[in-house]
Amino acid sequence: MSRQYSVYILASKTRELYIGVTNDLARRMAEHRAGIHPDDHAYRHEAIRLVFVEQTGDVREAIRREKQLKGWRRMRKIELIESQNPRWLDLASALSLRSG
Repeated sequence: MSRQYSVYILASKTRELYIGVTNDLARRMAEHRAGIHPDDHAYRHEAIRLVFVEQTGDVREAIRREKQLKGWRRMRKIELIESQNPRWLDLASALSLRSG
């Protein structure tokens, strides 16, 4: 089985956005929610709601996509999120990624 890489966007209650990439989304979500990395942007802004995720089997493609999304203006990121998740629901529960 090939490894999967996830490019994801987290949002806070005030819709601060955090974009990341990981090879283990469940583990990374647990880290974000537990505050394992207190200097992390996601932790500082309480961005713990998974509102967007894309997966690929190519690590280079995942990193390229993460950089692309980080370079977008905020409005374009919001349009991307709302094209797949118009209610900004926490997708972690649908993907069985809730921790604790």
